[in-house]
Amino acid sequence: MKTISVHELKKRKEAGDTFFLLDVREYHEYLVSNIDGHHIPYNDLESRLGEIDEYKDKDVVVMCRSGNTSKDAAKILINSGFETVFSLEGGMKKWVKEIDPSLPVI
Repeated sequence: MKTISVHELKKRKEAGDTFFLLDVREYHEYLVSNIDGHHIPYNDLESRLGEIDEYKDKDVVVMCRSGNTSKDAAKILINSGFETVFSLEGGMKKWVKEIDPSLPVI
């Protein structure tokens, strides 16, 4: 499985690169702070894969709170035919710590 650092993700966002950001945190976590990813909670991912089928041939970056659940979610995507899937190292906690400390994290 591939991973991406928060710094590399920031560069890709700033450059306007084409990728799909999937946030698999719980709904209440997403409401507190997010970085504009498409939100599907991890527990709903398998039943909602149809919502994101159009991104199977795009780079997909999966993020969670600390980087563990996103790895499991990435495996689900890969097993469902998504071609290029990255897990965000350290998740939202690392994003806040190293990129944007103005965002709250729960």
